[in-house]
Amino acid sequence: MDRNINIVTNAEDKKIVIINDILFKGKRKEDWDLVEMYLKEYVGNFYEMEATSEKIFISSDFPDEYSNSENRIRLKGAVAKAKANASQGIPELIRIATNGKYSVNTKKKHSMNAKYGWYRYEIKFALPVLNDQTRSLERYNIYSANMLVRHANDGKKYLYDILDIKKETSSPLES
Repeated sequence: MDRNINIVTNAEDKKIVIINDILFKGKRKEDWDLVEMYLKEYVGNFYEMEATSEKIFISSDFPDEYSNSENRIRLKGAVAKAKANASQGIPELIRIATNGKYSVNTKKKHSMNAKYGWYRYEIKFALPVLNDQTRSLERYNIYSANMLVRHANDGKKYLYDILDIKKETSSPLES
């Protein structure tokens, strides 16, 4: 899996994952089956968060949840494209995740796979904006999001989804 990903630190000392390639570029809508197939390459791996040294595992249910959740189905336009392309930076997004907030599990359907509750971590990523005519890089749009992690009955934490993706209105990263 070739990936062109960097991590930078902004002026506020926050880390941002820079995703330099746009793999999922559907004009009308994204091909979520392709996104799901791409995510399957991460299954069975784990990645460590820099801030806490916690290991976050990728289970076999992650690609389907990421690509077919109710939350994803509601996404439209640039935010849907941002989520599709954020899939390329999963290891780095886990690495930079911060400010974990715990919540108890309230749904019976998750009584085993999230027995010890849920954590939401803050993440930021950036995607390139290319000039339509020259295909040259104009700038990067920055997005903030929450990484949802479930704490399972085996005591491990598993990446479940990326939610609440919002394009930041501050000045984008210039090329």
